[in-house]
Amino acid sequence: MGKSKVLKNTLMLYIRQILIVIVNLYSIRILLNVLNVEDYGIYTVISGVVALFSFLQGTMISATQRFFSFALGTKNNTKINSTFSVNLLIYIVIAIIAVALLETIGLWFVSNHLNIPSDRVKAAVWVYHFATFTFFSSLLSTPFMAIIIAHEDMQIYAYTSIVEVCLKLIVVIILPFIILDKLILYSLLLFVISIIVAFIYIVTCFIKYDECQLKIIYWDVDLLKQITNFTSWTLFGQISVVIRRQGLTILLNQRFDPVTVAARGIAMSVANQVNMFSNNFNMGLYPAIIKSYAFKKYDEMFDLIFLGSKGTFFLMWFFFLPLFIELNTILKIWLNIVPENTLLFTRLVLIETLINSTCLPLISAARAPGRMRLYELTMGTVNFLILPCSWGFLVLGFKAYIVFIIAILANLIMFVIRLVIVEKLINLSVRSYLINVIKPTILVMVFSSILPIIFYLSFNNKVLSSILVFVSSVVSVLISMYFIGLNNVEREMVKIKTSYFINKFKKS
Repeated sequence: MGKSKVLKNTLMLYIRQILIVIVNLYSIRILLNVLNVEDYGIYTVISGVVALFSFLQGTMISATQRFFSFALGTKNNTKINSTFSVNLLIYIVIAIIAVALLETIGLWFVSNHLNIPSDRVKAAVWVYHFATFTFFSSLLSTPFMAIIIAHEDMQIYAYTSIVEVCLKLIVVIILPFIILDKLILYSLLLFVISIIVAFIYIVTCFIKYDECQLKIIYWDVDLLKQITNFTSWTLFGQISVVIRRQGLTILLNQRFDPVTVAARGIAMSVANQVNMFSNNFNMGLYPAIIKSYAFKKYDEMFDLIFLGSKGTFFLMWFFFLPLFIELNTILKIWLNIVPENTLLFTRLVLIETLINSTCLPLISAARAPGRMRLYELTMGTVNFLILPCSWGFLVLGFKAYIVFIIAILANLIMFVIRLVIVEKLINLSVRSYLINVIKPTILVMVFSSILPIIFYLSFNNKVLSSILVFVSSVVSVLISMYFIGLNNVEREMVKIKTSYFINKFKKS
């Protein structure tokens, strides 16, 4: 439950994430060749309709991880068993309701209101059915995945994710050699993969964890009320994020041309890929924070929050600095033709992502007590306000980038509010957070930026400049992190872990 295990889990999740990113990028390239652009567009838009319900999965996995981690922290077997029974029932009910809505209202919308060529409507309906069933399968596997994460068995989670992405790669590779309708077949095979993954998670949990059993149903009405209350307020926060993101896209679509919307889409794609790494770091940190709170090891919890906030920032900064400086070159290589405003939009979104990533351990800490009303109501309200504020500035004649500026300012405000709320919920000292997290991160930002910026501004040769920027960024960030960002205890931990891996490598 300590820092050592968190670092080990983080390393495992990073290996998983690197493989997933590589396979996903390769798969997209193949898919665009195998499916024509029209079919790929049909699949994308239909998947997007089903994905509108994904906030249910995000909400429930947060609740399940929180209550399982808390129960495991108390080491109360009855509470652990009750948590499993109650959560499983909630998931089954939500999954049935979601599929009922998707197969009625959602199917009606797809059949009557999506712009699909007449000769591909039948195929699109089949794709929609398979996408719905895939969502149902994924939703039912979510509580078991959350249990694995709560137990901090990240190897199981990482290996299963790797199996999933490899199966998807195999599907993409064999797709060109099959005569049947490739769009329908691709959707069907993804559904089959979701069943396989769900089977792995469910069987693993029933074999490995005592609380996962169906012989006795441990019912707890009070626990049901707690989970329902937690989930309802978390759902409010998730919906506010979805409305804000999709609302801004629609707002830009209404006020500007499609090129501006495309630029925002590219910016969000880049930010999402970078953001995955910080999410993985905090996936390993989340159970440890909850368990520390449940076991009343508050000093250990505060250390994990400080380490997590710094660690998340440093990992993001490692990618952010060279990407931010050389973004123009990267976009030209990646896209060849870069839509107008893409460079500016992407840089602004990256700044917002950097701020958000640093807050992730604070979000975990806010969930530890289970009292989500004040936190989610406050954060959700600020998120909701971003949309009308953006609309107001656009009406006044401001350019499109103003919506990103407003989002950055709103996230800075939310950062401060979040820190105050967390102090109220778990007695985390704001002063200690500023000293242990904000001060070293600012120093690392300043000192690690000097050399890359000098190289960027000093050379006319773009190739040489880019190489020097990337190399100097990596070296500067690592040195600044080690000597400025970490305290003596954390440096000693890094030394021990580094020596362990070096010795293990030599022996092998």
